[in-house]
Amino acid sequence: MYDYDLLVVGSANADLVIGVERRPAAGETVLGGDLSTHPGGKGANQAVAAARLGARTALLARVGDDGHGRLLLDSLRSAGVDPAGVLTGGAPTGVALITVDPSGDNSIVVSPGANARLTPADVRAAEGLLRASRVVSAQLEIPLETVAELVRNLPSGTRFVLNPSPPRPLPAEVLAACDPLIVNEHEARVILGEPTGADPEDWARGLLALGPRSVVVTLGAEGALVYDGSGASRVASVKVDAVDTTGAGDAFTAALAWRLGAGASLAEAAGYAARVGAAAVTKAGAQESYPTAEEVEAL
Repeated sequence: MYDYDLLVVGSANADLVIGVERRPAAGETVLGGDLSTHPGGKGANQAVAAARLGARTALLARVGDDGHGRLLLDSLRSAGVDPAGVLTGGAPTGVALITVDPSGDNSIVVSPGANARLTPADVRAAEGLLRASRVVSAQLEIPLETVAELVRNLPSGTRFVLNPSPPRPLPAEVLAACDPLIVNEHEARVILGEPTGADPEDWARGLLALGPRSVVVTLGAEGALVYDGSGASRVASVKVDAVDTTGAGDAFTAALAWRLGAGASLAEAAGYAARVGAAAVTKAGAQESYPTAEEVEAL
């Protein structure tokens, strides 16, 4: 019996968000709206999104001993995430500087801060959390060597889900553990070098050849494509009026990881995740926008 449906290993940031009429070009200054501060970071986002849906969720991360760190811990607790694995100290809490344009599209610069101090030793010390978790999800806002150590310490039978964001080339041992590897077009291009052809199915096929057990390619308004070697299938998007896309990919990944652990097929889990991601873009912010299971069903 597992204590947790999902253990997220990753980043926790304070998101500093400003609305702009348009994002500045190189060397240009533009005026924006009022600055707002929100709990964020891909790891914390995924943990909160899963807990809001009803998953028993824990987070392994590192924050600073500062106001931003306390903001994140409060957000995790209020969503129902077990913060027992959240370590404190070593550097200031990570910060993401986010601009959002009127269409809801965003541009993000991340200062890793304490996230860069989440070490392989921290993973080894969290053996109990790993053994207690049905599915483990990670991203790349923490050191790659920490993700590699996580893969080496996965208990037998534990499923590993990776969204390689921000993208970088991945070692074979990490790729081989992914079930699935979840990428958007930009992430696919970085990992493949350059996808051959314009068809996302070609990208998925090329990624699968690198070693993952399955691949999910997210396509924004066009939905997603899932590929596990037995063939590809498309997952339709849900049409909504987007307010802010910040954190929507994290909500998608969290929902998919949770549903896989509950026994759903990859296509079924991706379909549910698409609805969760669509619900998330209808509200401003990242964690504040994440829906409950009831809100997803209503959508």
